[in-house]
Amino acid sequence: MFWIIILLIIATCVFLPGLWVKHVMQKYSQPTDRYREQGSGGELARHLLDSAGLDNVDVEETSAGDHYDPVAKAVRLTPDNYSGYSLTAVTVAAHEVGHAIQDSRGEALFLARQKLVKTAMVGERIAGMMLVAAPLVLMLTRLPQAGAITIGIGVASMALSTMVHLLTLPVEFDASYGKALPILQKGNYLHDGDLVHAEKILKAAALTYVAASLGSLLNLGRWIAVLRR
Repeated sequence: MFWIIILLIIATCVFLPGLWVKHVMQKYSQPTDRYREQGSGGELARHLLDSAGLDNVDVEETSAGDHYDPVAKAVRLTPDNYSGYSLTAVTVAAHEVGHAIQDSRGEALFLARQKLVKTAMVGERIAGMMLVAAPLVLMLTRLPQAGAITIGIGVASMALSTMVHLLTLPVEFDASYGKALPILQKGNYLHDGDLVHAEKILKAAALTYVAASLGSLLNLGRWIAVLRR
């Protein structure tokens, strides 16, 4: 019962940030033509990159979520943000350009995150294999300790992924408040009164990783409960 309560609390913490992020993004995606005269999210991203001397960075449309790809040197925006003219579209575009600026400057936190993400990907694969293999190991060896050790390795690998998600937060907040917000403010890219709403969108863009890290914690908690049985 104790672990059920803990999992319910963690689940609530996971879903609430995600719901808030979705609400903010959808709320300011209307009206859809608010920035039609200034340009779409994709056009603003291209302008900001060129202004920062980053003409080598491409702007592309993607269905895989808004992100900056440091390997391909590309800012990728979802269709609604790439071709859209809403406050959400232009603000999210500025956030992703913020990551491109971090990369171009070789900022330590950004570079560290890239290395950690690669490590986390390996850890997640190991976790998946170990957790799937645990029942088979238990069946073949008939030793509860062997199954527990296998699950323990999987949980440890999953914990690494959670840690990486948490370490990405300073990078995300810097892209929003250290890069995108000053650019939007000093460049007068937003209509009067929109800056305060853009701050909410930038917070939501950064907190997307909070939901991801909490999601990892939910999985971690679930497997710890299994391990304790």
